[in-house]
Amino acid sequence: MKFTLSWLKQHLETTATLDQIVEALTRIGLEVEGVENPGEKLAAFKIAKVLSAERHPQADKLQILSVDAGNGPLQVVCGAPNARAGLVGVFGAPGAYVPGLDMTLKLASIRGVESNGMMCSTRELELGEDHDGIIELPADAPIGTAYPDYAGLTDPVIDVAITPNRQDCMGVRGIARDLAAAGLGTLTPLTFDTFTSEGAGPNVRTDDTAGCPAFYAQTVTGVTNGESPEWMRRSLIAIGQKPISALVDITNYLMIDLGRPLHVYDRAKLSGGLVARQAKDGEQVVALNGKTYMLDATMTVIADDAAVHDIGGIMGGEHSGVSADTTDVLIECAYFDPDHIARTGQKLTLTSDARSRFERGVDPAFLDDGLAIATALVLHICGGTASDVTRSGEPPLEPRVIHYDPRLSADLGGLHVAPERQARTLLSLGFTIGAIKSADAFSDALFSTIEGKWPVTIPTWRRDVDGPADLVEEVVRIEGIDTIPSTPLPRMPGVAKPTATPEQKLERRARRAAAARGLDEAVTWSFLSEAEAAPFGGGAWTLANPISEDLKVMRPSLLPGLLAATGRNLKRGQQSVRLFEIGRRYLADAERATLGVVLAGDRRPRGWRDGKAATFDAYDAKAEALALLAASGAPVDNLQVMGEAGDAWHPGQSGTLRLGPKTVLASFGMLHPSVLKAFDLDGAVAAVELYLDAIPPKRATGFSRSAYTPPALQAVRRDFAFLVPAALATDTLVRAVKGADKVAIVSARVFDVFTGAGVEDGHKSVAVEIVLQPTAKSFTDEEIKAIADKVVAAAAKQGASLRG
Repeated sequence: MKFTLSWLKQHLETTATLDQIVEALTRIGLEVEGVENPGEKLAAFKIAKVLSAERHPQADKLQILSVDAGNGPLQVVCGAPNARAGLVGVFGAPGAYVPGLDMTLKLASIRGVESNGMMCSTRELELGEDHDGIIELPADAPIGTAYPDYAGLTDPVIDVAITPNRQDCMGVRGIARDLAAAGLGTLTPLTFDTFTSEGAGPNVRTDDTAGCPAFYAQTVTGVTNGESPEWMRRSLIAIGQKPISALVDITNYLMIDLGRPLHVYDRAKLSGGLVARQAKDGEQVVALNGKTYMLDATMTVIADDAAVHDIGGIMGGEHSGVSADTTDVLIECAYFDPDHIARTGQKLTLTSDARSRFERGVDPAFLDDGLAIATALVLHICGGTASDVTRSGEPPLEPRVIHYDPRLSADLGGLHVAPERQARTLLSLGFTIGAIKSADAFSDALFSTIEGKWPVTIPTWRRDVDGPADLVEEVVRIEGIDTIPSTPLPRMPGVAKPTATPEQKLERRARRAAAARGLDEAVTWSFLSEAEAAPFGGGAWTLANPISEDLKVMRPSLLPGLLAATGRNLKRGQQSVRLFEIGRRYLADAERATLGVVLAGDRRPRGWRDGKAATFDAYDAKAEALALLAASGAPVDNLQVMGEAGDAWHPGQSGTLRLGPKTVLASFGMLHPSVLKAFDLDGAVAAVELYLDAIPPKRATGFSRSAYTPPALQAVRRDFAFLVPAALATDTLVRAVKGADKVAIVSARVFDVFTGAGVEDGHKSVAVEIVLQPTAKSFTDEEIKAIADKVVAAAAKQGASLRG
């Protein structure tokens, strides 16, 4: 929220400097995002007088002006229809930057005539929308003076970030109240001009007391809707609001000034009375932003006998808005339920300044005063005659009382503050304590009558305060969070005990192993678009209110995010991409801890030894999967390779690693070409998904394996070449061979696979090396032969025969 320093001082009597105010705002929880001076960008523009104006010889709509900006006459070519001799306006010399045109002026030749700068309009200086002519200033404006100094545009603008819980600070007065409580000045009384009303109030009512509990309105007849006063226009322009007309500017000004949104209707455009009601399914309204919105019965609208004119509390309708011809107006001041406003805004994806205030919760006790202030300004600026006020419904004004123990400041907030000081702070913020209604009414005698816990009444504008802890927060933030002493937490004596859970330790081991293998860690969104989730079966969970349509589905796999990151890297010239991520998949039943790996590009660059570059294949993916599972503590020796991994994987070039037929620990292999096309990836891509939650945990007691003891006797190696059916998985053969003698055979591995000459069609030759480890004594030839026979017999059961 933005406001100027002078605007703040209309509500705060203070001698504090800008720096002191900025420091105090951040200290009390109203973070200052920036301070800027709007006059700085216009510092190069001077007040100048047109000495003469002559027709351009080469253009009917251009004039050649002689302009004096304090340093003598300059020749300027101008096309403004109001340019004439004697006019005083704003001049920009060569080198001045024109913000409305996004250009820097320079010496130019226009239709053969030299021009030394330009006379400016309000739109060109971003001071308004008028572009019909150049700015006209009073004849006595000082020639040569910097325009920002003359126009009062040197007022600093403060930009404050308001957290969602601080609805009271969505107006300048609320911020001034906080600063006054922090000791930076005194909050000025809220006053406005009194006026008399004539005639009955307008015909308004609320039929939707849940969405609009209270609907107040007042009419003013005989108004003249011209420009708003200079002081109001200057304040709105300084904070980035564009002045439109007096009636619209009044509502915008009060919304920023007091945090009270209002709406003004042109009575001539209404048919009958106004009613706040639930919308009908399928009703439509054209809002002030020119867009048409489809409504439903959960939304509150303001309508007359003919049509809907307002999305209640969010945005007015285009058809009933005021214009330059408006003479009779109806001023609406209503209270809308914050939850209804939030849900309606989310459904329509419609934001506005009014919505941001109503959904936080405006002051329900400020209806009468808010309407009176708005009406008084309309009468003062636009003239006219006001009617009586019509009040329909009741705002939620039930008092809320918290019984507060001042010792909680130290117990909960860690800051000891004297009870009297706490009481003054709360009173300054608008709370009442028993019979003490304000800080001015505080006295030691009156304070001493309060015994036990304080009965603290919450002000109507503080919807966020709900319990004693909230009062502690108010006291502590005004005192200053930086004043809380640093107190170490108590700790148990001796060596600190480990706090990481088994799941955290597992993820830590997997992360370190992946990084050690040369993989780069990535962190991607947990949300995907529907198109990205579709190749992986779609998401089980979809956000009802996503921050973007591209981030609405909870990811069913880590691979979509990694593939998107891979594509960005490859398109930026990266030759080899090796990414991994540890995160959560969001399935229908639960969140699942997962490690994803993507390998793309060159596995090995081209070189003189190997020729062209080598790409990744399914075996690279399998190697990564096995290595990471081993580092994570999985029993890799007992794993089985089974089938394809699923529709997202390439048939015949993918598989799963399992403990038994049901427990899947990993999927690996090449991704399906359709998946690569969906992510705009060229070439083959290998990938791995490790399901960390499926890895068996360590035993709770004892050791999962015995201590390592080097064997005393030398191992014996034997090679076997088997002729096997081409469809037989070598993993099945190795598993059968190793199980032939579980005591003597400690390992088995494939070291060659051959097809071609000498091998019949439909078969392949697989060479397997087995390692025999003697224990008490060395093997005899007979023992080795017996083991070899067992190996051949076990292989034969899988359809393999020993090659001669």
